[in-house]
Amino acid sequence: PYPKSVAFIISNEFCERFNYYGMRSEYYFRGDPILYPIIIISPSSILAILVLYLTNKLGYNEETSTVLFHTFTMLVYIFPLIGALIADSWLGKYKTILYLSLVYSLGAMIVAFGAVPLDGMPVKAVTIVGLLLIAMGTGGIKPCVSAFGGDQFSLPAQSLQLAKFFSLFYFAINAGSMISTTVTPILRADVHCFGDKDCFSLAFGVPAVLMIISVLIFMAGKRMYRCQPPAGNMIYGVSKCIADAFRGWKKRRHTEPQDSFLDYAKPTVGGRMVRETKALVQVLRLYLPFPVFWALFDQQGSRWTFQATRMDGMVLGYNIKPDQMQVVNPLLILAFLPLFDYIIYPILRTIGIRRHLQKLTIGLLLAALGFFLSAGLELKMQQAAFEVQPTEPGTAHLRLYNGMPCAYEFTSGFASKHLKAIDPLSMWADLSLPVPVPKEYSFRAQPISGKCPIIRGKLRLQPGKSLGYLMSQDKLVEFADGLEMPASESSPPLLRILLNTPPEEGPITLTTLNSDIKNMPLGNWNASQLHSIAPGQGHVNINDIKAAGFETEGGGLYSLLIAGNAVDGYQDKMIEVVAPSAVSILWQLPQIVVMTAAEVMFSVTGLEFSYSQSPPSMKSVLQACWLLSVAVGNMLVVVIAEIKVTSTQADEFAFFACLMLVDMLLFLWLARSYQYRDQSKDLEEEDDQEHKKDAAMPKQNTRVTTDKQPWRPSGMEEEPGHGAYRNHAYDNDFSEA
Repeated sequence: PYPKSVAFIISNEFCERFNYYGMRSEYYFRGDPILYPIIIISPSSILAILVLYLTNKLGYNEETSTVLFHTFTMLVYIFPLIGALIADSWLGKYKTILYLSLVYSLGAMIVAFGAVPLDGMPVKAVTIVGLLLIAMGTGGIKPCVSAFGGDQFSLPAQSLQLAKFFSLFYFAINAGSMISTTVTPILRADVHCFGDKDCFSLAFGVPAVLMIISVLIFMAGKRMYRCQPPAGNMIYGVSKCIADAFRGWKKRRHTEPQDSFLDYAKPTVGGRMVRETKALVQVLRLYLPFPVFWALFDQQGSRWTFQATRMDGMVLGYNIKPDQMQVVNPLLILAFLPLFDYIIYPILRTIGIRRHLQKLTIGLLLAALGFFLSAGLELKMQQAAFEVQPTEPGTAHLRLYNGMPCAYEFTSGFASKHLKAIDPLSMWADLSLPVPVPKEYSFRAQPISGKCPIIRGKLRLQPGKSLGYLMSQDKLVEFADGLEMPASESSPPLLRILLNTPPEEGPITLTTLNSDIKNMPLGNWNASQLHSIAPGQGHVNINDIKAAGFETEGGGLYSLLIAGNAVDGYQDKMIEVVAPSAVSILWQLPQIVVMTAAEVMFSVTGLEFSYSQSPPSMKSVLQACWLLSVAVGNMLVVVIAEIKVTSTQADEFAFFACLMLVDMLLFLWLARSYQYRDQSKDLEEEDDQEHKKDAAMPKQNTRVTTDKQPWRPSGMEEEPGHGAYRNHAYDNDFSEA
């Protein structure tokens, strides 16, 4: 009969994946294709909204948030090594999943609690502690869940039921992740709580509650589970082989030289362990370039999310949130897997691309192309950034606003390529003024026509600054331009009101139709400040009389000039200082499509190659090294972000793309002399050697001693084949790499 216990495991996995993906909203199809041909998603409900939480709520800049993001991801992929050792050598899979799920739940609740704005609470420290517990929990249970599900079946009698289980398991991961990636950003942005315009505490809290529910579901099935005892871990065996080889090399390299370094371990671990470790090393040397791929791939949840915050998310009347763009990845994966199997790979075979290493090289090339596309997109977005703040060293921005009813021409000591004249209610701007050092310039404006006074003043320019001046009455009013636009996925319009009205007239109010704050009082203290308002229509009232109307769009920066008085009437003009977000968020689709194709070519093919070329007993070590390459890749992002090798985001994307090309060349050099292995033939040769050895051995010497047996994990002799799978957490774990 089909094991009823798997229903609890699948329900547990759905809730757990909802929690983790809702936090991170980034997907990794990194699995084990030996028993299950469809690669299962690796986790990434906290991180896509996490980077926004770190910047918008905790006050970290994008650089620090990127470092924290990838440090967290790195820990997530280091802790599986510890979880596997705990499960295989101490607690077993059930207790490991249970205890670390409790740690996971505690961390999720701490992060949700830290998002509640309470006075005196060290929010940053609370968040870091919660994330550390989550990394320990999700990383620790990562190698155990699917293997524990496999333990519930009797093989080979229930092999078909096992395949059905992994299909359901795969569906639960996809369902939990895609629902959470869609719902969690909505909870974050569209729900208002604690007086804020968003609700991160709810976005973190709902997945945390679901994680607790998943633990209860998992515990409810305890009586139905078939629990295998801890049976040792091959990671320890490989480590022992290398350590014994080093000790043997130190003692016997002069008296008993060996052909290979690992041969020195034969007396203690046996010839088979040495041969399998050698085969493993041949595969692992090809792993050296892999961390660079993961360094690029994992930036989809950090740098690409930040890039999406500066783009226009309105598509057919619906606002796509930047942390929802990662939903595209799993949808494309589901489409690409059959597409590549039935169309792309047959086409590649017709042009001679058949082998795994060739496909891996194409995957690395596609990853580089994806980042070249993101660099090009960033360059397009930097054109708007040029209008916001000076981007070249030794330059300044200067904007002069004419609030008078006359046209003016002016003279000043600074050099400018633009004609020094301003029409009534207009703006003059030079966004590339050469200002190597702070300097003060005299200013004199002469009216071209009309009865307006001469205006004199001083212009105080500074390199790297954006300054504004208003010509009002008979004076020059200086104000800080303040155009530092914060990274925000909503990109609200920014509006500055510049008044040339009698000071005794008032009150003055700013009214926006789509905002919770309908009427904002204005005065000399804040009229020239930038106000974040809701996009749409609005107006300015003076003495409860409409003086000016306007309409804004998301991401735009505007200055509204108002001149006149209550007797003669008011004149107004809306000036678009910075254009609205013109780059649609859909422009991220090409780079996401290319990176997903790279993921299929690299991740799926890489695991197929690795498992087909490594000895069956080395699956656990291979999985550990695969996870370790992910961790090292994230550490590489942290290092590059800290040393700041580039000055702009576009340059950083291009740097990673070039680094990927160099990494691809390194991989080609390492793979140039690789000889593919036929594991079935190797096993047959080993069996023949063992039979010949047994036949030649005298009967009196065949008694087995127990004092110095070569190391092998318990359970391998008793249950070869399927028994090895049941007794080793990593051997055929293909859930979430």
